[in-house]
Amino acid sequence: MTTLFSYTVRYDDGFAPNPFHGVCTLACCKPRIRKAAKVGDYVVGFSTKGRGNRVVYAMRVTETMEFGDYWVASRFLVKRPDMSAGGEKALGDNIYYPGPGVDGWVMEWSQHSNPNGSQNVEHTRTDISGVKALISDDFVYWGDDGERLPDHLSGLVHGRGHKSRANDPLIPAFVKWFEGQPRGRLGWPTTPLPKPMPKPTGAGKQRKKC
Repeated sequence: MTTLFSYTVRYDDGFAPNPFHGVCTLACCKPRIRKAAKVGDYVVGFSTKGRGNRVVYAMRVTETMEFGDYWVASRFLVKRPDMSAGGEKALGDNIYYPGPGVDGWVMEWSQHSNPNGSQNVEHTRTDISGVKALISDDFVYWGDDGERLPDHLSGLVHGRGHKSRANDPLIPAFVKWFEGQPRGRLGWPTTPLPKPMPKPTGAGKQRKKC
């Protein structure tokens, strides 16, 4: 049975979800959604109430991949972060590989690292609890140019956490709406893209929680 997950994207910065390089991925944050979602399910993320609860992105999950496989997949090397490059490259969400890190996972220097570039334990445990990355080549991302949802789908909007089974009655109408939308990344994240930065050696600005 198809599931439609909906939630509020608290921090639309291009990291989670990551809509770049022609594929929308959700590999960090929202662990309960990532753990439960399967190929064929839908995920839709809304802006905060203060920004009008507009649609940040919507995707049909076309593939899932566990972290170790995601890390080594040649087509997703472009999703590995390069903080020193800034821009889209600094927002890569392919950040975990097996090794002597937290609970057997090492974190690449990324948006989820500590201010000094080291592995953030809290983010790691939250992220890896989701088991896998959600991947989609059938998506639309508006970002800061969020699309207003039709009134008859307003029940999908959610505050904290996420909704899934409660969305079941709205799935047919949502799918019809989704199929009528353009595809790909149509806008930029609400938060400006990061500037290039050298790997920090001391204190720095901590990324907010998901």
